[in-house]
Amino acid sequence: MGRQSRHARERDGDGPSGGAGGLPRALALTLASALVWGVAHFVTGRRIAGTLLLALYTGVAAAVAAAATVYRSDLLHLAVQPDVLQRLSAGLIALGLVWVLVVIRSYQILRPLRMSISAKTLGAASVAVMCFAVGVPVAWSAHSTYVYRDALTSIFRTGSENGKKVDAEDPFNGQARVNILLLGGDAAADRTGVRTDSMTLASVDTETGDTVLLSLPRNLEQFPMPPGPARDRFPYGFTGDGPLNPGLLNEVYEYAEQHPDVVPGVPKNHRGPELLKATIAGVLGLRVDYYILVDMFGFADIVDAMGGVKIKVTEPIPYGLEGAVLQPGDRTLNGKEALWYGRSRTNSSDYVRMGRQKCLMRAIAEQADPQTVLTSFDKLAAAAKRTLSTDIPQELLPALVKLSNKVKDGAQIRSLQFVPPLIYSGNPDFKLIRKLASDAVNSDPHAVSAPPSGGASASPSPSPGSPDGTAPPKPDTKPVSLDATCP
Repeated sequence: MGRQSRHARERDGDGPSGGAGGLPRALALTLASALVWGVAHFVTGRRIAGTLLLALYTGVAAAVAAAATVYRSDLLHLAVQPDVLQRLSAGLIALGLVWVLVVIRSYQILRPLRMSISAKTLGAASVAVMCFAVGVPVAWSAHSTYVYRDALTSIFRTGSENGKKVDAEDPFNGQARVNILLLGGDAAADRTGVRTDSMTLASVDTETGDTVLLSLPRNLEQFPMPPGPARDRFPYGFTGDGPLNPGLLNEVYEYAEQHPDVVPGVPKNHRGPELLKATIAGVLGLRVDYYILVDMFGFADIVDAMGGVKIKVTEPIPYGLEGAVLQPGDRTLNGKEALWYGRSRTNSSDYVRMGRQKCLMRAIAEQADPQTVLTSFDKLAAAAKRTLSTDIPQELLPALVKLSNKVKDGAQIRSLQFVPPLIYSGNPDFKLIRKLASDAVNSDPHAVSAPPSGGASASPSPSPGSPDGTAPPKPDTKPVSLDATCP
């Protein structure tokens, strides 16, 4: 009776049907089913189940192929939307589970009815290897998606959280340019507060991606504070906070952190950036929309996670306390070396290193290709969470991704530094700064930089003159291409 019932189940498709060939044939067909769902079911006569599995497999394969070809341009747009990433992560987990179940069930219906213990062990081990082979890549993809989403939501808050709501139909609110303040801070475990030693406003044309980088020196003095409590306290320009702080531009961030009354109503983590944004907006005479703060010491972790950054060093650059020197030549800098390439002032100046910082930013942007990002994904995500802070809302990211593609696809990137002899940081001409900034963002990006044509409004700040009595060289008053200035 029991044997008859078993044979009946096998005829109805509930039991194993190994057939001729034994275990090798069963394992071969199981492998085929792992590669193309439904093979095992067709072989054993389970056509309905096989058709359903094959249709599901074909649908998944077609969706992946379409995403990689037809909709490839939309992938980056979707990759910065946390809700999409959450659904993708859940979908990958479900796909992995289904795939493993298909492998297991395929072997169950193919295995021989009678096997020795050693054959059963070999079969189970082989199927486990197949499950591992299909499950691990899917699990890794789901994990990476989760890690990426976690980093994205940790760095970028929603518009409702930071008070910067974005209209998806008009993400830049009708503005011809979006202005993002790029800050490099020197916070560290052995340092008190944050000093922003690198301050650059990136003004990007929202249609073409053409970008102007306007850089202010850390030691700019006598600058006006924005209207409100800050100007009430410093009506004649910022003078610092005590004898150890002479009133330089790089002190504003820390001052706001320590004196919340100058930025009333602003959350603690945003006091420094908000006051500095308002201050720099007044100095340049331009709107400042958002900021990105990079912890300069954490920046080294990002470079290490990338495997280093290739750059041409044009002169010996001493750095650190050990007497180390970056030698000239084509170099691949590790994180520590890249940090000092952008920070070292030994045998140079603040203004020279400002130029090196722009070239370093350019090199990293060019070399952060998808392959580099994927091979060090976890390290990059962890380093980014430690290193970056911003008030750019999540909802703006799709529009910024499209804009960044335009920048990478040949948009002009030009730079103008307000440094001597154009502007003297101890006695700056703010009217000239505002005029040059306005001219820079409104000029033709393909225009060639030329010396000023004369007139008070286009002349650099008064110069103390050269020691040998000769006139100093005339500075550029128009932004110059990074391609022309970076080796």
